[in-house]
Amino acid sequence: MFAALADPTRWSILSELSAGDASASALAGRLPVTRQAIAKHLAVLQEVGLVESFRAGRELQYRVLGSQLSQTARQLDTIGAEWDRRLTAIKEIAEGL
Repeated sequence: MFAALADPTRWSILSELSAGDASASALAGRLPVTRQAIAKHLAVLQEVGLVESFRAGRELQYRVLGSQLSQTARQLDTIGAEWDRRLTAIKEIAEGL
């Protein structure tokens, strides 16, 4: 999951999709990336469950899966809280020297 989110282009794609469903071609028109590259990024995001595809007429559209993003955000909050706790402990030790 986090490896998929490490790429700035994927963040841009998620940002665009958060505004509404879109095809790979539509995303390529809004981002400085080819349609082929967008399709590869979408495949990675779909593989980890952050987006899903569906047919709308003859087009393949993509949408964000909000539940998975919420779960990921909670995981990041937990990790962030643990790092805050560790940094506070280090600060207290350093100030005690």
